Amino acid sequence: MTTDSVTGMAGTAGTGGTDGTAAIDGIDNGRPAFDGHRPPDAALVGDCVHCGFCLPTCPTYVLWGEEMDSPRGRIYLMGQGLEGEPMTDAMAGHFDACLGCMACVTACPSGVQYDKLIEATRAQVERHHRRPARERLLRTAIFATFPYPRRLRLLRGPLRAYQRSGGQALLRRSGLLRRLAPALAAMESLAPTLGPRADARPLPERVAARGPRRATVGLLTGCVQGAFFPGVNAATARVLAMEGCDVVIPRNQGCCGALSVHNGREQEAKAFARTVIETFEAADVDHVVVNAAGCGSSMKEYGELFSDEPAMAGRAAALADKVRDISEVLVELGPVAERHPLPMRVAYHDACHLAHAQGVRTQPRLLLTDIPGVELAEIAESEICCGSAGVYNLLNAEAAEPLGDRKAENIAATGADLLVTANPGCLMQVAAAFSRRNPGQSPMPMAHTIEVLDASLRGHPVTSLAPGSLPTK
Repeated sequence: MTTDSVTGMAGTAGTGGTDGTAAIDGIDNGRPAFDGHRPPDAALVGDCVHCGFCLPTCPTYVLWGEEMDSPRGRIYLMGQGLEGEPMTDAMAGHFDACLGCMACVTACPSGVQYDKLIEATRAQVERHHRRPARERLLRTAIFATFPYPRRLRLLRGPLRAYQRSGGQALLRRSGLLRRLAPALAAMESLAPTLGPRADARPLPERVAARGPRRATVGLLTGCVQGAFFPGVNAATARVLAMEGCDVVIPRNQGCCGALSVHNGREQEAKAFARTVIETFEAADVDHVVVNAAGCGSSMKEYGELFSDEPAMAGRAAALADKVRDISEVLVELGPVAERHPLPMRVAYHDACHLAHAQGVRTQPRLLLTDIPGVELAEIAESEICCGSAGVYNLLNAEAAEPLGDRKAENIAATGADLLVTANPGCLMQVAAAFSRRNPGQSPMPMAHTIEVLDASLRGHPVTSLAPGSLPTK
């Protein structure tokens, strides 16, 4: 199966369930909020003792101070749904407002598995809540585009022409788009500045290890990462090879399903995931390496995604066991390639789905501090999401923008020369926030963790990490 075989599902959000359940209006229709297909687990709901330790880490509660927009408030609403209450507009709105950052999971002393609860609830919302027509149209456009690498690559040419024509700067100064189409304005503000056309050259299907082979790994190239940040994939393959890995890069891997599963589109997510599972099974690799936090988080949970399908559950769990973030693999292997100095102060931003969902915090920092000359600066309020959260910043700009601005202010306060993170969405979100903070000025230099290590291994100067000139050759 190819990824385009699920195209027909892309427009299902808000208009009907992908499990055959008819969508219903969200106001007092008398029907229970949740159906019998994988509702939130009542036992997990009961684990929450409403202690409040989650409150200061929850981005929406920090913004609004509204109890129902906190994790414990949403868990209370889940309990109501399990008791037979209907899916009202207000209830769905509180669930939609959640970024899914999982900071509450890290903060919770009772071990409440909010990640499983919100994921199950989002799928119920998709089946049982009918959103306004404009929002349904926006969601249809997003999910017909973002999970399809080929479609995203087709946008590169028009986007590059738009950015170089001067139209982008003119449109942003006018503020016209923000007044007429706020959702489109949010999308435009997040578009990354594209590098030379040569940056988008496809990677070879196999990159041989330099020196003795220590492992054979597969590389997930991703959707947004592959289309708009191809230099990250190129740097990942180079570094793995320099550290003794044969790197297998399957052509037909497609989307991993992260965007779909994080937005309750269960059957769509499964269709994407099946292709990825089949592809990397055939590749016969020791690990599947991921360099985007949201993708890695979802792929590590493939076993849970297919837990109700006996024929796939074992295969999904086996593949999930092989998934590693690039920083995990490199720390597990240990360094063999020489690190050249990069004298700079680096602010490291924890991507939520790496730090909170995967528990990967020390490994990226170890990679950075092992580089001679790198001084690591910690960012205040590191547990608070930047507001990216997959496509949250497109669907909920009114919450995402102040969170981005708050993050940019904390990053600027570090006095760092460079911002480093491990997720393309975070890079776009923070770059947009800095553009709002300093309109017309050059943005703060930003890079993926692996690009900094790549520059060090190849002896590239600090200037190679300047804005719009990330190392790709």
